[in-house]
Amino acid sequence: MLNKLGNDVTNLKEGLYPENLSFWYKKIIKETKEMAPPWLIDKIKVKQDPILQMKFNIDISKRAVRYLMITIDNNIDNMPYSTRLYFLKVQEIMGSEMDKSLV
Repeated sequence: MLNKLGNDVTNLKEGLYPENLSFWYKKIIKETKEMAPPWLIDKIKVKQDPILQMKFNIDISKRAVRYLMITIDNNIDNMPYSTRLYFLKVQEIMGSEMDKSLV
């Protein structure tokens, strides 16, 4: 019982390591670019902060956000639990930012 609990805590913690988040961002951005029309590809970027390594700056055109959201949805089930929560929050923030721009 304690081993299982210890493994669960370790998995939750490892899902938020900057290297893991970076892996998933690269995968999501790559798939988003594959899905998006050619004229939007150069408008989809993510950059990891060199000092605060859990901070990622997403530079994306409003027209490409829906492709990003679809790609996150397509990958969410394959992510570790804590990484999944992180990207669900990313989706929530992107959605609220899009709603703000419509007002």
